[in-house]
Amino acid sequence: MEKVDVMEKTEKVEKKQEKNPRTAYGLAILELARADRNVVALDADLCTSTQSAQVEKNLPAQYFEMGIGEANMASVAAGFALCGKTPFIHTFAVFATGRPFDQIRQGICLPNLNVKIVGSSEGLSDFGDGATHQCFEDMALMSVLPNMTVLAPVDAAEVPKVVRAAAAIQGPVYIRLNRNDLPLLTDESTPFEIGKPLVLAEGKDVAICVNGVTAGMGLAAREILSGQGLEARVVNFSTIKPLNEKIVREALGGVRALVTAEEHSVIGGLGAAIAGCLSKAPLPTARVGIADRYGQSSHSYEQLLEHYGLTPEAIAGAAREILKA
Repeated sequence: MEKVDVMEKTEKVEKKQEKNPRTAYGLAILELARADRNVVALDADLCTSTQSAQVEKNLPAQYFEMGIGEANMASVAAGFALCGKTPFIHTFAVFATGRPFDQIRQGICLPNLNVKIVGSSEGLSDFGDGATHQCFEDMALMSVLPNMTVLAPVDAAEVPKVVRAAAAIQGPVYIRLNRNDLPLLTDESTPFEIGKPLVLAEGKDVAICVNGVTAGMGLAAREILSGQGLEARVVNFSTIKPLNEKIVREALGGVRALVTAEEHSVIGGLGAAIAGCLSKAPLPTARVGIADRYGQSSHSYEQLLEHYGLTPEAIAGAAREILKA
C-alpha cells in the first residue's frame, strides 16, 4: 500500500495550487492517440467541453463527431472495438451513463468489449445547468455492470495515469471527470494502480475515505479534527471498482471508525463499495454525500457543495459523531 507524506508533499506542490482535470484529460487523450493510432475519440456534440477537441484538432482521422446521439455513439464504439480499435467516448457524465445504459449493458459490457467511457462534468461540477446536467448516480450505474472498471481521478496530475491505465485494460472502463479546478494533491511521481487506495495522511482514530473533490476536503477536515485532539487518516479511492477486500482492509486497518465522503449519491457509490469490502467485519461508518435528491442551479460550484453538505466541516462533524457512537 503506497503512502504520501502530506507534509513532504506540500514542499513539492503548494496545497492551494489548482489545475483543471478536463484540461489534463485533453492532453492525455491526445498523447495516447498520438502513440497508438488504434485509439479513437468519439463525442456527442460536446468536444470543447470534454476536451476530446484536442484529438479533433490535431488528429482528425482519429476523431468522430456523433452528434447528440449517445446511444448510437456507444453502439458505434462497440463496432470500433470489434474491429480492433480502442474507442474513448465522451459526453457529460449524466448523458454518458444514463441515456446509453442499455447499449452499454448489452453491446459493451455483456460481450466485454474494449470501450472506454469518459463522463465529464460529474456530480455538481456543472453548477450552472442544474438537475438535468448534474449526475450523482453515475458510479452506481457503472459499478453494477459486470466487466466494468470504474475510476475517479483525484486531481489533474493523476488523470494521465488513469487514462493510460484504462487504455491498458482489455475491457470496458468508466472514467469520471470534474469540470472545475481542483487542488493538486499528487504529482508525476505519485504511484497509481487500479484497485489500490492511496493513503494521503496517517491517523489512528478515524479513516476518512475520499475521491475527487472530497480528497482536499478530507485533508482540511483532518486539520480541523487535529485541533480537537483527534487523528484522522485520509485515504483516497480513485478506483471504485474493482476493489480488493484485503487491500482495503489494510488501508483502513487500526482505526475506530470510518467516514466516507463523495460527490455522489450516498446510495451506490464509494460508501457502498467500501461497505461491501468490510461486510465480514464492519466498522462504525458515517456517509457524507448527496442525499436521495436531484441537483439545482447555482452561481458557483462552492455554493452547491456547501448546500449539499460537502464541506470539510461536515466531514469533520461526521467523524466526531461516529466516534461518539
